[in-house]
Amino acid sequence: MLLQLPGALMAVLSITLALAFFYSKQLPRILRFLLVALLGAAVLTSYNFGIGRDSASAGLLAMLALKPFETHNHRDAKSLLGFSLFAPFAAFLQDQGPLTLGLSMAAFVLSLSAFSALAQSTRLQWRSTLKSASSAALIALPLALVGFWLFPRLSTPLWGLPQNAVSGKGLGDRMEPNEWLDKLADDRVVIRAKFLGATPRRDQMYWRGPVLTHFDGSAWIRDLGARVRERPGLEKETNAIAYEVMLEPTSTTDLLVLDLPTLAPENSRLTYEFTALVQEPINSVQRYQAASSLQPKFIEPLDDVTRIMTLRLPNELNPRTRELAQLWFSENPDPITLANRFNTWIQKDFQYTIDAPLLGRDSADDFLFNTKRGFCQHFSSSFAVFMRSAGIPTRVVTGFVGGRYNQFGKYWMLYGKDAHAWNEIWVGGRGWVRIDPTAAVAPENILDTVEDLQSSENFAESMLSSSFETSDWLRRSWNELILGYNASRQRNLLRPLGFDTDDAKQLTFAFLIGAGIALAFTLMLLLRQRRENLHEVEQAWRVFIKQMRKQHHNKLSHEPASRFAERVAELYRSKTPGSAERFNQLCARYTQWRYENLEFDSGEIKQLVADLRHFRPT
Repeated sequence: MLLQLPGALMAVLSITLALAFFYSKQLPRILRFLLVALLGAAVLTSYNFGIGRDSASAGLLAMLALKPFETHNHRDAKSLLGFSLFAPFAAFLQDQGPLTLGLSMAAFVLSLSAFSALAQSTRLQWRSTLKSASSAALIALPLALVGFWLFPRLSTPLWGLPQNAVSGKGLGDRMEPNEWLDKLADDRVVIRAKFLGATPRRDQMYWRGPVLTHFDGSAWIRDLGARVRERPGLEKETNAIAYEVMLEPTSTTDLLVLDLPTLAPENSRLTYEFTALVQEPINSVQRYQAASSLQPKFIEPLDDVTRIMTLRLPNELNPRTRELAQLWFSENPDPITLANRFNTWIQKDFQYTIDAPLLGRDSADDFLFNTKRGFCQHFSSSFAVFMRSAGIPTRVVTGFVGGRYNQFGKYWMLYGKDAHAWNEIWVGGRGWVRIDPTAAVAPENILDTVEDLQSSENFAESMLSSSFETSDWLRRSWNELILGYNASRQRNLLRPLGFDTDDAKQLTFAFLIGAGIALAFTLMLLLRQRRENLHEVEQAWRVFIKQMRKQHHNKLSHEPASRFAERVAELYRSKTPGSAERFNQLCARYTQWRYENLEFDSGEIKQLVADLRHFRPT
C-alpha cells in the first residue's frame, strides 16, 4: 500500500510505522491525539483536501500506522491483524499489477502466520508457521482461479470503483494555462499501442482525446452537446491504420484513438468531434482495437452551429491578438498560409518551457507579446484565439503524442508526460486540418525518431532501457492476460467448448463444473496434506492394515493393535506358524513405538517401516 502513496506521505507513514515497531510503551493521550492530527493533515494536504478513493485508502493506512501505539494485549493484537488485512485490499483499488499482487500475497501469508501464532499462544516459529499459512493460501487457489475465469461476467459491472477526487491520468473536459504541470511530469505509462499493419511515423502519432470548443477568456471547455450530434462524413479510406490499444485507468469516459478515427472501438461510439466515448468511467485497464485515417477528407461543409461555436470569443479580450490576426488575414486570407505565418513567427522568438509565468486577463496578448514562454497549452490556446480572431473556425484538441517504442514487446508506450494539446482549423474542401504550433517551437518534444533516441544512449543507459522495456512488456502481458479479461474474452474462451455464452444457465453450469473439479482437487490436496503430516511409521501401519484387508483380515475401528495381532495370528498358526510369529512380533513392535513410548533410534524406525510395508504371509 505504501507504494501507491505520494513520496512525502510514504516517508511520513513509514517513519510512523518504524516508531510504532520500536516503541513498545503506551503513548500519553495528548501525544496520540497530536499524531492523529498530524497524520490526518498529511493525508489531506497530499491529496489537495480531496475526498476520494486514493485519499481514503491513504487515511486507512494512516490509522493502521497509529494502531500499534495502542496495541498492548492479546485482543489488541488480533484487532490490529484483522485491520491490517484491509491495506492490501485498498492497494488493489489503485493498482492490480503483478508487484502489488505479489506484495499483497506476502502480506496475507504473514498475517495468517501471525494469527496462527496468536491462536496457539506460543512464540512464532517462522518456518513451520509460514509453511502452514502458505499451504492454506495455495489450497484456496484452484477455486479462486475457477471463480476468476468461469464465473459469469457482466458486460457492465453492477457497481464501479469510486472515482478519485483528484484528477487521474485522464485529461478532463477543460484546459487552462499551468493546469497540466503534474501531468507533464508524470512518468507512468498511460497507453500501450500496437499497430496491426503499417506503422505511421512517430510525428503522426497523435492520440485523440477530448476536443475543447468553448473559450471563456481563461479556460477552454468541452462542448457536451457534441456527444449527441450526428458525426460528419469522411471520404472512404483505403489505407486506414489498424491498431490495438491497452489503456490504463483514466477515471474518464474517453478512449484514446489515433487521430483521426474512422472505426470506433467495440462498445464505444464516435462523437461529432471524433472522440471515442464509453458509457462508464474507465477505472480498469481497457483493451480495444480501432482504425484511423492519417489524411482524412471531409465530404460535407461546416454546419452553421459548429461555425458559430468555433469562432466565438469573449468580447473586449486580447485586443492586440485580434488586431494582428485581422491584419494578416487581410493580406492573405488562406487558412493554411495564415497558420504557417503564425508558426514561423513563434518559431523565431518563443521558448518552450514548463516554467512559464502566470498570464493576466488578456492571456493570449500576454503570451504572444510579453512572456513568450510556455508549453503546449499556451501555444494551442493563443493560436486558437488568433485564428478565431481572423475568422477561421478553430478548436483545441487534447490527447497524447509521440511515444517510445518497446523493442522487446514490439509496441509503443506513451507516458503521462506525453500529454499534449494541438489545434484543428477548418479549411474549405478539406475539412478539419491539424495544426500543432508547439511542434514549430519545440519539435524535439514530438519529432524525435527512435534512432535519434537510441544513438544518444550510452551502454549503461541502453542496458537500463532494455531492462525497463522487458519490465513493461511483462506488465503489458499481465494486463492482457489478467486485467483485460472481461465478458467478451470469457465468451471467446467458452464458445469453443460448446457453451452458449449468451445463455446464463449454461454459463452457470460451466462455472459449477469448474468449481466441482476445483473442489475435488482441493480435497485431494487436503487429504494428501493430512497424510504427509503423519509420522512415517503411522503411514507404514496404514499400508500394513490395507494389505491385511486384502487378505480378508479386517481390523475393527475400536480394536487395539495387540488384540488384532492375537486374532490374526491364531488364524495363521494352523496354516503358516512362521507367519503367525512374525505377525505377532511386528504388531508388538508397533505397539511399543506407538503406545509405550519406547525410544527407537533412526535405524530401528527405518527397519520397522520396511517390515510393515513389506510383510507378506508365507
